[in-house]
Amino acid sequence: MPLFLCLAFWPYATLATAADWVLRPGDQPFDQVDLASLAGQSFTFFDDGRAAYGDQGAYSYSYSAENGGGTAHGSYNIAQDGSVCVVFANGRQRCDLYVRNGARVILISETGDRYPVRP
Repeated sequence: MPLFLCLAFWPYATLATAADWVLRPGDQPFDQVDLASLAGQSFTFFDDGRAAYGDQGAYSYSYSAENGGGTAHGSYNIAQDGSVCVVFANGRQRCDLYVRNGARVILISETGDRYPVRP
């Protein structure tokens, strides 16, 4: 692969792949329609943290006051396995998988932690 292509995909090259996600019975990963409609959506978690997906790949995560407040900014991309990969302005990166399980939406981190979204 040419070097410029390697560099273009580098931030996501070492992150989780589809085989790495640990799903539980009933977990249904977001489909292409769900993923295509992320722009303009936000998800609030039970600790009052809020993930916001903007136009053209903009991303922000706002921490609750109990967790120190503040907002981390970055950009997101949808990986081939359907995970949502974020590169933060500080250089950190992560991929998460959104699933539905019954009526609940859950974010699964690369480490297998599960964060339900508030209804």
